[in-house]
Amino acid sequence: MAAQVTVLAAVRGTAETEVVLALGVPGSGTTVTRRCGDVVELLAAAAAGAGAVAVVSGDLPGLDRETVARLHGSGVRVVALADGHGAERLRALGVDTVLDGAVAAAVGDGLLDAIRDAADGPGLPAVPAEGGAPSPLPDGAPTTPGRVVAVWGPVGAPGRTTVALELAAALAGLGPAAGRRGRGGRHTHRTERTDPRDVLLVDADTYGSSLAMRLGLLDDAPGLAAACRAAGQGALDVASLARQSPVVAPGLRVLTGLTRAARWPEVPASSLEVVLERARELAAFTVVDTAAPVEADEVLMYDTHAPQRNAATLTALAEADDVVVVGAADPVGIQRLVRALEELREAPVVVPAPTAVVVNRTRASAVGPGPEAAVREAMARYAGLDDVVVVPDDAAGLDGALLAGRSLAEHAPGSPVRTAIAELAARLHAGAAAVATPAT
Repeated sequence: MAAQVTVLAAVRGTAETEVVLALGVPGSGTTVTRRCGDVVELLAAAAAGAGAVAVVSGDLPGLDRETVARLHGSGVRVVALADGHGAERLRALGVDTVLDGAVAAAVGDGLLDAIRDAADGPGLPAVPAEGGAPSPLPDGAPTTPGRVVAVWGPVGAPGRTTVALELAAALAGLGPAAGRRGRGGRHTHRTERTDPRDVLLVDADTYGSSLAMRLGLLDDAPGLAAACRAAGQGALDVASLARQSPVVAPGLRVLTGLTRAARWPEVPASSLEVVLERARELAAFTVVDTAAPVEADEVLMYDTHAPQRNAATLTALAEADDVVVVGAADPVGIQRLVRALEELREAPVVVPAPTAVVVNRTRASAVGPGPEAAVREAMARYAGLDDVVVVPDDAAGLDGALLAGRSLAEHAPGSPVRTAIAELAARLHAGAAAVATPAT
């Protein structure tokens, strides 16, 4: 005899009786082990291992993507009864099976089969599967998904935000193209873009977001927190993400960060994953500015579940196609950068190998004569890297851009900082083109 499938029932109203009676019929192969009155009780029962499958109402208060992720984390499959409560939204939450239509019909015809199929299905993925069909792409946009670029670096203000902003601006084609000069050394061409979609810059620094202030935007705009809330409710699509990320320059959108660091729980990993997935549809490149810490200290706690302070950074790094690591060009900054590269390899998530290592604010006053050669020699000696992007210091240009609330590409396109980062952008464009072009 096949083993009984244990079921947690979190069904609202009179439908609960119908569901429980149907699952308790002799020979059904199922048994209800807990009748849960709300999401809190459901999560507690799942964490205690009281059931293998959860049957929930589509309108259960508190049912969101984070709840589904926590159920999956406890090894519990989720079967949702839509009953006119948004089947597409439930699929976007990541539930395993959605039974649409009236509850009575679902109980009679499909509930038992759905539970058995869920219980017999393949193992749960480590990350909840994306639910729902992809949102329509803008007219004329290529069907290939955009790329995510995570900009990360150690503590000590090495310039992660500045590099992220200038890299996004360069990828968007702002300013003259790197390496193309006309008479008098002037740049004469703009960066060519083959993808009509915009570039999206995301402020995911949950310790000290600053892109809104950096660009002179309202710092009380909803931004990333609102996008994550919509993702958690299964309501985020390309159009809503575009509304949350205004265009600040031709081809460049910005999704601003948290107004206060204490709001970090509003950016859970399960929601940020969806935001980045929608971002791939909206933008050719999504550049994510992240915080420095990558520890997952929450796993040391005794709580059954604890929100992760560094979840945004870890998620951005894990989801990235390209990782750009930024360090400062001074004795302390170089040491921190070398250690950070090792730390990145030991992160609690799988992080792609860095696409580029940027040594920022290179100047003779900090590293001695021949600063660029000295930095390259130090990185080759201590980190084993022969290819690093050395960005010279331009305090006057950066201060002017900050005061104007603009990128260097707009304020000082001739800055050596902009030129160095534009060359990095060209490298990322070439990498994206190589991936998009099938080998022959």
